[in-house]
Amino acid sequence: MRSKDKISYFYDGDVGNVYFGPNHPMKPHRLCMTHHLILAYGLHSKMEVYRPHKAYPIEMAQFHSPDYVEFLQRINPENKDLFPNEMARYNLGEDCPVFEDMFEFCQIYAGATIDAARRLNNKLCDIAINWAGGLHHAKKCDASGFCYINDLVLGILELLKHHPRVLYIDIDVHHGDGVEEAFYFTDRVMTVSFHKFGDKFFPGTGDVKEIGEREGKFYAINVPLRDGIDDSSFNRLFRAIISKVVEIYQPGAIVLQCGADSLARDRLGCFNLSIDGHAECVKFVKKFNIPLLVTGGGGYTKENVARCWTVETGILLDTELPNEIPDNDYIKYFGPDYSLKIPGGHIENLNTKSYISTIKAQILDNLRYIQHAPSVQMQEVPPDFYIPDFDEDEQNPDVRVDQRSRDKQIQRDDEYFDGDKDNDAL
Repeated sequence: MRSKDKISYFYDGDVGNVYFGPNHPMKPHRLCMTHHLILAYGLHSKMEVYRPHKAYPIEMAQFHSPDYVEFLQRINPENKDLFPNEMARYNLGEDCPVFEDMFEFCQIYAGATIDAARRLNNKLCDIAINWAGGLHHAKKCDASGFCYINDLVLGILELLKHHPRVLYIDIDVHHGDGVEEAFYFTDRVMTVSFHKFGDKFFPGTGDVKEIGEREGKFYAINVPLRDGIDDSSFNRLFRAIISKVVEIYQPGAIVLQCGADSLARDRLGCFNLSIDGHAECVKFVKKFNIPLLVTGGGGYTKENVARCWTVETGILLDTELPNEIPDNDYIKYFGPDYSLKIPGGHIENLNTKSYISTIKAQILDNLRYIQHAPSVQMQEVPPDFYIPDFDEDEQNPDVRVDQRSRDKQIQRDDEYFDGDKDNDAL
């Protein structure tokens, strides 16, 4: 058993200032709410807190195609109508709109996951947290499902420089398709995704039969679930599968995507998980004492996202939090009861015992084909990118700040979803 875990936490306030647009369910301001709740509980004093570097295009191109990265860098709300063919090719539009400071937003959340992986690699921490990350749908050459740059893939590629095997676990209500696709043909990354499947639910992939191909055969694990799964069913299944995976695969590092849209009453979700049920997965993975990178993901009922990731930060710090939410800048959003925990939901649970048993048996049977953890001939470790950063303090104070830069510092009044009359109601 290790002594107290050393935890690195990554946050840049600018990540919560972008706006996807009216009626769009993705609200990056949930990240500010989470951070302020973490501060209100005093959890920041128990972690090393870092502002991440902004990922460079060359870093993003370790996975994404350079032409796609270059287009993301070039496009903005003023010029997007000039590029209809590229907008269609890269799947930008309704689900993945072009908005003000979109590329900088991607740079911040991707840079944080890359930094988190590097600190783990260099043994500077045991656990690294980036609640802004976890955008698991983005593909090599296109955006998907509110995701533009796949920070998880970039973080895993970084971890692979030091670890022969990396385990990726995803508890978002949506299938972690972008990460699975990136590593579908290799045994160096095992992906395990627990998600809703069927009824044309986005993204439509993630059947139990999707298991990887070539060298990656049996190294992609999908746990397709139906509406209404509750804490006890989810946690039993999670523990049974993950304990067997870790025993057989013996990963050197774990990446855990904690999408909060699997919580009860999420605007886009359909599960019955309480915050305690969701957080139980984090607690279980932490007990393996394997270097751990934790990210956010989906989550569209903002106040519950903030509650969930704050509770899970507490779990990673072995800190029990009082249920009464302390005063903070966003306290009014946690009314009327101002409690930290939310109970499970009441959607009918369509996951029968026989269905759960069948899925579990199929997955455990597939794991038998992995005789032992695959070994890798490790070459000399490639260095982290050294790219000189600009020192903001050294920039000329006499240069006039343009309007666009000033606007970035202003909090939008239309960012908050507040009942059915709000302009962001679905």
